[in-house]
Amino acid sequence: MGNVHVDLGTKSYNIEIERGLLEKVGKKVKALLPKVEKAAVITDSNVGPLYADVLRRSLEREGLAVTVLTFKAGEESKNLITLGNLYGGLAKAGLTRSDMVVALGGGVTGDMGGLAAATFLRGIAFVQIPTSLLAAVDSSVGGKVAVDLPEGKNLVGAFYQPKGVFIDPNLLQTLPGRYLHDGMAEVIKYGCICDRDLFGRLEALQDDGDLLTHGDEIIEACCNIKARIVEHDEFDTGERMLLNFGHTLGHAVEKTFRFDTYSHGEGVAIGMVLLTRQAEKLGLTVPGTAERIEGLLKKFNLPVSVQMDQADFLKAIALDKKKRGSEITLVLLKTIGESFLQKIEFSGLPKFLPDGDAS
Repeated sequence: MGNVHVDLGTKSYNIEIERGLLEKVGKKVKALLPKVEKAAVITDSNVGPLYADVLRRSLEREGLAVTVLTFKAGEESKNLITLGNLYGGLAKAGLTRSDMVVALGGGVTGDMGGLAAATFLRGIAFVQIPTSLLAAVDSSVGGKVAVDLPEGKNLVGAFYQPKGVFIDPNLLQTLPGRYLHDGMAEVIKYGCICDRDLFGRLEALQDDGDLLTHGDEIIEACCNIKARIVEHDEFDTGERMLLNFGHTLGHAVEKTFRFDTYSHGEGVAIGMVLLTRQAEKLGLTVPGTAERIEGLLKKFNLPVSVQMDQADFLKAIALDKKKRGSEITLVLLKTIGESFLQKIEFSGLPKFLPDGDAS
């Protein structure tokens, strides 16, 4: 069993990683929040049929009244309309400020469930139970919760830390291959920004079976990295921005294709490669770095190019959250395992973007 502590003073919590943990979550929750009487499980139409009943029974064994709220799976559901429906479900379930939300699912579920918890009754407790690799290593940790607007990704949100994160690596076995690989983009990101050894271990993996076998240790390594960064910069004003490597261009890819062509991890994969190629041309990154990243991404069937030009990227990035006034902060690599923040004028962004079609 792995246990990663996130030290945020009164908002501290633990990330527990254990195979078979889902069936024990009821006891964990009751020990963590002994006064809770009602729990609302927020999940999606893919995950709910697989795991909601197991979680419900685990919670009910500890005397909790459980309501399951299910929304249509997919990034396109991560919006204010779905969030409003969740608020209605929480109200009908009669949740009070001493009750809780359980987010059971991938990154979309965690983001929306967390934002619902952060704002319903001005804030109630919630825990994260990530069921995807991407959520386990990234979005379930650190307290970023949000929904999308038509104008851009994650534009409405908050920083709201969970009371605990419970990760059962066995749940990854039901992930479709595409979404297992989707999470690998975020795993590879961690190796790129600060862990050369992790990147090498990922290069040594033989196939998806090997990845699942080593899932526990990979998840724990990534959670440790993110926990330490979040402890230093909870509100994403400095060091935590390093976690956005590949995301500025990646979010632009997702938005340009209306969130229905490329998954989040696929967008990030493209963003990491394209930005690093340009940084090499500018003499900011060691030559050959992009090629090595590209090779590892391709190993897990992740895209490394896209049919977009500079104008497409600039239009999509105009509302990026990392933009401050006329400036934007990019995350660049010196080499694998070493990253840095580069603040530039938005007018200077084109030199960091592909010259023409990014395919």
